[in-house]
Amino acid sequence: MDPWRAATCRPAVGQTGRTASAIGADIRRERERRGWSQSRLAREVCRAAGVVGEPVGRQEVSRWENGKRTPRDWLPFLAAALSVPVDVLATPRAEEPPLPPLADFLPADDPLEPVGVRSGGRIGMTQVADLAQRVHGLRLADDCLAGGDLLRPALRELRKAVRLYRDHAYAESTGCQLLVQIGELAQLAGWIASDAGRYQDAERIYRLGLSAAAQAEDHTLAGHLAGSLAYQFSNTGREPEGLDLARAALEEAGPDAPPKARALYLDRVAWAATKAGGPDNAQAALRALGQAAEALDDDRAGIESPAYLYWVDAGELRVMESRVYTELRRPLRAVPLLRDVLAHYDATHTRELALYLSWLAVAYADANEPEEAAATAERMLALSAGIASERTAERGRVVLARLVDYADVPQVRAVLEAQAS
Repeated sequence: MDPWRAATCRPAVGQTGRTASAIGADIRRERERRGWSQSRLAREVCRAAGVVGEPVGRQEVSRWENGKRTPRDWLPFLAAALSVPVDVLATPRAEEPPLPPLADFLPADDPLEPVGVRSGGRIGMTQVADLAQRVHGLRLADDCLAGGDLLRPALRELRKAVRLYRDHAYAESTGCQLLVQIGELAQLAGWIASDAGRYQDAERIYRLGLSAAAQAEDHTLAGHLAGSLAYQFSNTGREPEGLDLARAALEEAGPDAPPKARALYLDRVAWAATKAGGPDNAQAALRALGQAAEALDDDRAGIESPAYLYWVDAGELRVMESRVYTELRRPLRAVPLLRDVLAHYDATHTRELALYLSWLAVAYADANEPEEAAATAERMLALSAGIASERTAERGRVVLARLVDYADVPQVRAVLEAQAS
């Protein structure tokens, strides 16, 4: 099965049950309590097991923490590495109140299948236009607020939109536009859920949006949803899947997609290839970056792009370019790009500002500039302290782990000690 069909037809991952999810949350909590990175925990587990080499790596720890896999035979060694009884990790704890589920009213076979008897009356384009305005309002709010702040209202809107589609009567053209809005809302809600660290919820929401976009025959929107899911895969230990899906998303959108859309999807390919690792993928990432710039150059007056791509511009491409160079450990390329972007960045977009600062801190460390890395890290950590975003929290952990190599530098030591207190 090709990656595109696999993404739209494969059942949601991580369905190992509540126990796997609870164990993963406990592993993350105990690891963070010690200030360890996922790589550090992987090494400690191998050491506790007395094995040669590293059969457990960072990606495996990430899968455990995200509930994608259960540690099983590694559980005793995890407990030993974390200095906790096995029962602390093996016994599920009381979870937070569940987020409003979609599955409680969506049929298993087709979430967007209209019900047999529609009791909600007839609707027209006025209701679709109202929904579009609310979706755009949430999109603008996401520029300034984090996933933890927006997830519940986003899911409420998505539930209402799906019920509107299933329970009401409408003309065929109205139904098509309603599906488009459901797809756009699902992309946004999935992005918000992913930012909040609710990866299983995000994947399920993205797939709902893919179903809506496919039924509406909106290939550009389908590419946007698939690219967003690919981005999540690439950042959560599923790098090969992320690269396959990012490429499939670009293919699905096709050569006639708006220039901004192609630029974004090529950016997703560049990031996925970077995260997948290896020299061939590194070259593929750089090629995709160049192609993204060329695609954006084709965007000019008179070419219409979907409203949800309002933020795709040359500055955003520079951000991705700098992130790719940072991940590829090319700080001489990354630092100037990041400094230029940050010098002109909107300070009200706190989450993104913190994220971009995290890559600059790592790039400074790679450039053997620990004092600059420490100053940048301090600013990044201060900005992200009040942000309900798992993305910024994870980037903070990455930055601190990178600074450990310079712990003997006073400025770095001060940052590390402040975070440990």
